[in-house]
Amino acid sequence: MGSMVWERLWMRVKPVVWPRWSWRYVLCCCVATYVAYCTVFSAPSLSSKLPPYTGPYSVGAIDVELPVETRSIHNATFKDGGHPAFQLETVLFTLYYPSDKDAVPTKPQHFWVPKPLRVTGKGYARVARISNFVTNALLTLGLWALVGNTRIPAHVDVPLHQSPVVQLQLPDFEDYPITHEDGFPVMVFSHGMASSRTQYTQYVGELASRGVIVAAIEHRDGSGPGTMIMKHGSKPRILHHFDVRHLKSDSQLDSDTFKQAQLDFRQAEVEETIRTLEHINVGGGEEVFVSNSRSEGQYLHQWEGRLALNNTTMGGHSFGATLALQTLKQGPSKLLPFQGAVALDPGKQSGPLNHDVQVPTLILHSNSWSKSHSIFFGRPHFDVVKDVVQGVLRRGKDAWFLTSLGTSHPSVTDAPLIEPWLLRWTTGSTIDAHEGVNQYVKVSEKFLRYQSTGTKRGILSQCVTHPEYNMEDKNSTASGPLPKEIRKYWQIHVAPCGPEEEEES
Repeated sequence: MGSMVWERLWMRVKPVVWPRWSWRYVLCCCVATYVAYCTVFSAPSLSSKLPPYTGPYSVGAIDVELPVETRSIHNATFKDGGHPAFQLETVLFTLYYPSDKDAVPTKPQHFWVPKPLRVTGKGYARVARISNFVTNALLTLGLWALVGNTRIPAHVDVPLHQSPVVQLQLPDFEDYPITHEDGFPVMVFSHGMASSRTQYTQYVGELASRGVIVAAIEHRDGSGPGTMIMKHGSKPRILHHFDVRHLKSDSQLDSDTFKQAQLDFRQAEVEETIRTLEHINVGGGEEVFVSNSRSEGQYLHQWEGRLALNNTTMGGHSFGATLALQTLKQGPSKLLPFQGAVALDPGKQSGPLNHDVQVPTLILHSNSWSKSHSIFFGRPHFDVVKDVVQGVLRRGKDAWFLTSLGTSHPSVTDAPLIEPWLLRWTTGSTIDAHEGVNQYVKVSEKFLRYQSTGTKRGILSQCVTHPEYNMEDKNSTASGPLPKEIRKYWQIHVAPCGPEEEEES
């Protein structure tokens, strides 16, 4: 009797523990194993990991959020609650910086999408103008599935690299020492529309791995999907993406004046970032650490005198590139002491571009940005950008305007690295995602080295190859045959023309 009971029980459970090896069963096992692996090892399940940085330095990261003297940039208020829309309370940025290879982090790496995910999920729904309970939940679920476990490959809160000298390797495999006698060069970076400070970590992290300190700002001007405003002694406050529709009608803002208010708010955040960096550089690192609501920066007291703030560059992408040019107006100044700018795809819908630029400037267009014919305040956008750069040259400063071939507008962001096939399909990018970011980094690094040494190397030593997009200047031979890599990946529209050695001779 007992044996019959066990036999019947076995017949019931046998299909579960010893099933037929159908393709459905094998597929389910593979999916379950993959999900279990991703869960155990905190790997993204439906995307790629961000790659490690390739420069000679390791890379550290510190989130810094500090209270600032409250100032109102515009009197606009929200319909919901009546709170000021453009009142600056804190400034938030992440420092990416060179660290020692043997530095041992004691804190986990930052998430690429900060927690809680619902803040960003609802924010993107507002960007797309589809925000409601269902769509907010669906977008949050999508973020969790795609990038919920994706982390930024930088060591959190480790010491700044101590040696003032490092051997850097150029693409032509020539090693040369760079001595940071005045400290490491500094870049302040501004993100684009519908982005945040965490979406350019490969670009800014690669620069940090090559000896540059980058402060990537999180703008609270309504352009990002969502952000948490944190102050000691106060409950964290969520600020989602907003535009004119979310403001009271008495704000007297239309689309154009709203964008200018955003740019002015962003500029105020840049000023506060510079103020904080200056305070750290004169020995205020411990005070910054104590005041930091993100509880990071335990080694900032060691940063005294390590930042070359006399060699500070303003960088930005899209809306952030428009801001970068705006910060140069009538500059350099005490509040905005920038000695140069790197502008990536200056915005086509973010207001007029500032032409009053009197410092060395590098403007890089993605292929899609140059290829697309856009009328910008009555003129082709390409022509307006070209005029900005040529104006810098006329004022006696070096400037370049280049197009990165095969790239699209998001190519400098982390998105193509995380979802390469999806981004290639939706944006038309033809370049390998890693190579796309790599090319941006190489040229930006050349410019930053030029800022430090005054020497033009690589592509910066070449003359104009294409006065217009895809219109080659076949008569130009001033700088000799164009190297294969440059010809493959770039078009040069405006340049000082000629290597340093030729100019001196």
